[in-house]
Amino acid sequence: MNQFESSPKPSQGKKNWVVTAALLTAGIIIGFVVASDLGWLSNGHAVPDSSSVAPSSPPPIVRPVSTAPQPILGGGNQTFVDIAKSVKPAVVNIYAAKSGRGEGSGGTPFDDPLFRKFFGDEFFRKFEHPKEKKERGLGSGVIVDPNGLIITNNHVVGKADEIRVTLSDKREFKAKLIGTDPKTDVAVVKIEATGLPSVPWADSDKLEVGEFVLAVGNPFGLTQTVTLGIVSALGRAAGIAEYEDFIQTDAAINPGNSGGALVNVR
Repeated sequence: MNQFESSPKPSQGKKNWVVTAALLTAGIIIGFVVASDLGWLSNGHAVPDSSSVAPSSPPPIVRPVSTAPQPILGGGNQTFVDIAKSVKPAVVNIYAAKSGRGEGSGGTPFDDPLFRKFFGDEFFRKFEHPKEKKERGLGSGVIVDPNGLIITNNHVVGKADEIRVTLSDKREFKAKLIGTDPKTDVAVVKIEATGLPSVPWADSDKLEVGEFVLAVGNPFGLTQTVTLGIVSALGRAAGIAEYEDFIQTDAAINPGNSGGALVNVR
């Protein structure tokens, strides 16, 4: 997403991953064999000294412990790699164009109004080109239905005259705006395609601070970018929308991420 974090609430992967926040650490167990009043020869054999020694039980066998890297999540092979492979095909690139003001940034993610409000227009003027006929912007979206329904942010497509969607397989479609909700900064667009990869909604009420999350989107137009973080806070307000109930994360978010997926590992 391309915002403070104004994404649709987290999507969940196709599989039902189980959250395991504990880190598994592979350690080396050192065994000590203590033998009282025993001397050790250079060849490793123990011999008694001049005093009598009572029979003792044989020393325990110390087996080496594997030092191979262990996954930081439990649940078998369901690692971050598996989650990313499952979610990435459902994340799309959205190009939006609209008639607008006399100057713009030429179709770059710097047109994102959320970032402009957060950093100020002065910061972005250095990236702007001379007057152009249309404002152009880039954002992300998530396919939530195999028949072409895509959810994104209202500020990405809400006032666009033209919307185009590029899928992960590089196919490009003209998209139709189905509906918007400026108060929650959510919008739905549709493309004429079927059999698309999709991800279902998660229950955000069950989300907890400290959970691992992956942010998947197209920052700066760099498609299919995945970043990792945790849920830093819930129910945040940032002064950039009328209704605010944002999820704060420390996963890297940049212009172009707006509308992308924030996915937990369940």
